[in-house]
Amino acid sequence: MNLIKHLERQIAWSRETFGPSPRVAGVLDHIRRELIEVEATPDDLEEWVDVILLALDGAWRAGYSAAEICAGIEAKQTKNESRKWPDWRMAPEDKAIEHQRETAAIRAVGELGRK
Repeated sequence: MNLIKHLERQIAWSRETFGPSPRVAGVLDHIRRELIEVEATPDDLEEWVDVILLALDGAWRAGYSAAEICAGIEAKQTKNESRKWPDWRMAPEDKAIEHQRETAAIRAVGELGRK
C-alpha cells in the first residue's frame, strides 16, 4: 500500500463528503466516540482503523498535504526510537508509558559538556 496515494484518495473523498473546513471540534468529537467503541471491543481492528483515519483527516484539515503527513509520521517514529523509555515490564497495563524526560538542569550540564 502506498500511504501517500491512500491519503490523497481519503482527502479527496473527505473534502467532498464533509467539506473543506478544519472541523476540529467535529473530528475530535468523532474520535472520542470511536475511542469508546475501541474500549468496548479492543480486539476489533476496524475500530482502531476508524481512529487512525480520523486522525489523518484531522491532519489534512489542519493544512498538511499527504506527503507532509507521511513525513511527519516517519519523523515522529524516528524521534520516538531515539528517546529513552522505561522498562515496560515495570509499567502498569492501564497507564501510558511515557518517555523519560530530561530536566532542564540535566540538559544544561549536557550542553556544557559539549562546549
